[in-house]
Amino acid sequence: MTRHDSRRPDQLRKIKITPDVLDYAEGSVMIEFGQTRVLCAASYEAKTPSWLAGTGGGWVTAEYGMLPRSTHTRIKRDKSMTGGRTQEISRLVGRALRSCVNLKALGEKQITIDCDVINADGGTRTAAITGGFVALALAFKKLHALSEIKTIPLTHYISAISVGLYEDNQLVTPILDLNYQEDSEIGTDMNFVMTDKNEFIEIQGTAEEGTFSRQQLLDMMSLAEVGCQNLFAEQEKIIGSFFPLKR
Repeated sequence: MTRHDSRRPDQLRKIKITPDVLDYAEGSVMIEFGQTRVLCAASYEAKTPSWLAGTGGGWVTAEYGMLPRSTHTRIKRDKSMTGGRTQEISRLVGRALRSCVNLKALGEKQITIDCDVINADGGTRTAAITGGFVALALAFKKLHALSEIKTIPLTHYISAISVGLYEDNQLVTPILDLNYQEDSEIGTDMNFVMTDKNEFIEIQGTAEEGTFSRQQLLDMMSLAEVGCQNLFAEQEKIIGSFFPLKR
């Protein structure tokens, strides 16, 4: 099959992660999946949420949003951050990032990851998770250097990628890292959040038209592993000096 941008079915878009793009955030990156660009910033508070006070554990949370002209036409700014899609993705990113942190080792402190979509061309939530992890790691490095935390409390790498089923003349092919055009044309697409040990944190997926088989699901899972392993290598280029992949 030939994709619109001439990629192979198992090929990611061009990935670029630029660290330290903000002066004041404890950790920040601009992550690019092709034309999708997401600004991820990690902010530190030396206290835990009130409902966790006295437990000895910390917290990691996230907020996701899209700028009004990140899409083809202007979208209204979600000032309350309570819109259905905004809230759903914010919770997804937060769950994913908490999964890679030893919250007891963090202590009674909180990190908030803000993920703002600058330009949307598909895969904004997967880019937010992948970039959010790097911003979080950079924040931990800085806080450790300042003796705000005793150790870097990361337990593993995480990244996320989309996979879809492309049908052409009754031939169905799994394709990796969907751009907007592909996402709008196919009937089945899934998002996978994974660790560097090929373990799954979360799987989101639907067949809007028709169904998909068990074997097709397994094929999509295998393709997601390929994509996430490539993303881990990109993340390691930024944070490997203080948190290398365990091979």
